[in-house]
Amino acid sequence: MPTNASAAAHALTDVASSDSTLRRFLHGLPGVDAVGLEGRAASLGTRSIKTTAKAYAIDLAISMVDLTTLEGADTPGKVRALGAKAVAPDPTDPATPSAAAVCVYPDMVATAKAAVAGSAVKVASVATAFPAGRAPLSVKLADVREAVARGADEIDMVIDRGAFLAGHYMKVYDEITAVREASGAARLKVIFETGELSTYDNIRRASWLGMLAGADFIKTSTGKVAVNATPANTLLMLEAVRDFRAQTGVQVGVKPAGGIRTSKDAVKFLVLVNETAGGDWLDNHWFRFGASSLLNDLLMQRQKLATGRYSGPDYVTVD
Repeated sequence: MPTNASAAAHALTDVASSDSTLRRFLHGLPGVDAVGLEGRAASLGTRSIKTTAKAYAIDLAISMVDLTTLEGADTPGKVRALGAKAVAPDPTDPATPSAAAVCVYPDMVATAKAAVAGSAVKVASVATAFPAGRAPLSVKLADVREAVARGADEIDMVIDRGAFLAGHYMKVYDEITAVREASGAARLKVIFETGELSTYDNIRRASWLGMLAGADFIKTSTGKVAVNATPANTLLMLEAVRDFRAQTGVQVGVKPAGGIRTSKDAVKFLVLVNETAGGDWLDNHWFRFGASSLLNDLLMQRQKLATGRYSGPDYVTVD
C-alpha cells in the first residue's frame, strides 16, 4: 500500500484509468458480511445517552438537516416558508441552531436563495433528472448548470443505477466527473438510491466509485423509493469514507436521506457517525440528514428538554 496520502491518491486515480482496472478494483473490495453489518448497526442503535448529551445531540442534528421539499406541487410560497424555517427553526428561541441547507428543485433555487439571504444556510438543488436519472448526459449537465447559475451552493445528483447494475462502472464514473466539473464551486452530493442497488456489496462499490469520481458527499437515497436510509447502509457508507480518508487523506461527507423522522432516529445515526467514522464527521460540513419532517420532531424534543413539557405538533409549523 502507498505510504503517504499523495501516493495513495495517485494510486486510486490509476484504478479509473480504464473500465477493466476500475472493475477489478471495485470487485476486489472486501465482501460485506451482511449479518455482521446489521448486527453492529443494531447494537450501536441501542446506545443510550445522558440528558446533557441528548441536548447537544439534538442541536447538532438540527444543524445537520437539509430541509427538503421535492414535490411537483411546490410553490414559491412554500419554498420561502421553508427557507425562513431553516434560518430560524424556532422563532421563539434564537439559540436554536439554523438548519444546514434547504434542498429544492432547480427552478426553485433563486427563490430559496432569496429566502435564506444573509444567513449561513446553504441552498442545495437536486439535478441530473432527479429522481430517476433517466435522461441523456447533455440534459443532466444542463440541469446542473441551470441550478448553479441560479445560485445553488450544493448539487445533489443521482447516479445511473441501470448502468451501475449492468456493470458499466466507467460510464457512471465519467458521468459523475462530468457533473463534478459542471458544478463548479458547488459541493457535489452523489445519490446512489441504495434501495435499488440490491446488495451491500453494491453499496460499498458505489461508495468507492462516487468518491473516486470526486464526490464531496455520498448520499443514500432520493426519498422517493420504498427503502431509503437505514442504519446498516449508512454504517457501510461511513466505513467507506473512513477507509477512503485513511488511504488518500481526502475526507468525504455522508448524507442519509429518506425515512429519518424522529429525534431518536437522528441520535442513533449520530452514534453511528461517532463510533464508525469518528468525531471529525460530527459537523454539518461532513454529515447531513436529508429530511422534511425530522426537524419538527427535533424541535419538539428540544422544547421538552428545555421546559419539561411536551408541546405537541402544533408547537411547530407544518411543512
